[in-house]
Amino acid sequence: MGRRILNDALRTMVNAERRGMAKAHLQPISTVMTSFLKIMKDHGYIKDFQVYDPHRVGKITVELQGRINDCRALTYRQDLKAKDIEKYTANKLPTRQWGYVVITTPNGVLDHEEAAQQNVGGQVLGYFY
Repeated sequence: MGRRILNDALRTMVNAERRGMAKAHLQPISTVMTSFLKIMKDHGYIKDFQVYDPHRVGKITVELQGRINDCRALTYRQDLKAKDIEKYTANKLPTRQWGYVVITTPNGVLDHEEAAQQNVGGQVLGYFY
């Protein structure tokens, strides 16, 4: 999956929220993007999302909630060991109380709290707060 596709989609969501829009339309899509959005939905940053025609180019409609301040995908692959998760989140996120780093691990796409609980590392996909 191209990291640029994910980054463009996340920037589209942030820009739509700053303009006060209720929905954002993302295109093209990928399975990693849907995993990232699922984590955002589980933590209450977006209301819901729907995937249309996933076998072709496809598109996703995201219902925004107004909670996203910043959301980025890293364009470079950065390995992260399980013991370094706490230090990395302290550098990237503004506070310990809110925000999440999304990591692709052998156990799937997880946020930094789940990865620390399972004691697995992986590659940093992006972050949101």
